Amino acid sequence: MKLGHSVLGAFLLAAMAVTAHAQILIGQTAGFTGSVAAGVKETAEGAKLYLDAVNARGGVNGQKIDLISLDDKFDPKLAAENARKLIEEQNVVAMFLTRGTPQTEAILPFLDKYGVPLIAPSTGAMVLHTPVKKHVFNVRATYQREAEKAIAHLASIGITRIAVVYTDDSFGADGVAGAQKGLSAAKLTPTAMEKFDRSKPDFSQLAPRIAKTDAQAVMMIASATSTADCIKALKAAGSNAQFVTLSNNASGGFIKGLGDNARGVIVSQVFPQSIGFGLVKEATDLARAKNLTNVSPAMLEGFASAKVLVEALRRAGAKPSREHIQSALEGLRKFDIGGLDVSYSQEDHTGLDFADLSIISADGKFRR
Repeated sequence: MKLGHSVLGAFLLAAMAVTAHAQILIGQTAGFTGSVAAGVKETAEGAKLYLDAVNARGGVNGQKIDLISLDDKFDPKLAAENARKLIEEQNVVAMFLTRGTPQTEAILPFLDKYGVPLIAPSTGAMVLHTPVKKHVFNVRATYQREAEKAIAHLASIGITRIAVVYTDDSFGADGVAGAQKGLSAAKLTPTAMEKFDRSKPDFSQLAPRIAKTDAQAVMMIASATSTADCIKALKAAGSNAQFVTLSNNASGGFIKGLGDNARGVIVSQVFPQSIGFGLVKEATDLARAKNLTNVSPAMLEGFASAKVLVEALRRAGAKPSREHIQSALEGLRKFDIGGLDVSYSQEDHTGLDFADLSIISADGKFRR
């Protein structure tokens, strides 16, 4: 009888230990090194801000969330291999917060093969919205919407000579499509449309050509590093244009990379910056509790994305399988993340359509 009690006691202790350490594995592949590293680290920091708070309260349905993040160096081939490892070897129940259009496209075959939902890819590529990708659930607005809004703003303040510089990949082509919509609506013809090699950017010839067009504004559809390098080259070539870029560069790291060229650069935003939004206030309060003095737009994107992830896990039940998470997301209707509602269905995986503009101030902050 004593042996029986002893064995039973050991079994119960083991069961309690398993329960105490139960984890929900979530996978992420993103460029933690390379040209987008600054923004990636900030979005990840914003996501961690919320996930840490949830885990501190006991997790979701009694289980802690474990985010396994792998560095793909902003390389689509490495992103695909990372996704394979996370899905096949680590058995993650969902992918989360990937970065980049070609990189996210590269992992789609694994999502479809294994039925793994991807929540909040950090890209506004239209290809991930239309037609609907079954396992991709976007949170942020599209690049096309951002670019179109930025061009409309420039036209509204009397700027008519606009040049567009873009990276020669699917991200660049997507942003250009939005810019062209804006130009067409304003009945404008670009002074120049210049593309460059993403892997080997060289602005030594491109910048003088743009400067010669006397463009009043230059829209940059490129990574943070390439955008900063191009702006530097354009100024050296004599350009006094207004520089505009998209929300993929809405990070403190981008401002730092611009250095003395930061002031006055317009950056589109896909999340509000006003403390009047519950989302911004919640993130700011949690950041202060961790002695973080500033919540950048990139951090806010990660924070909002994590809120959607957690809600999907909560709705997926005590044993959140890939299939249950997929169903939970497709049934999500008007989920309030703090002043903004996120909704999905089988026919629409867009999430949000919010877009706004900000300008970098003299003190190195994004201002509306």
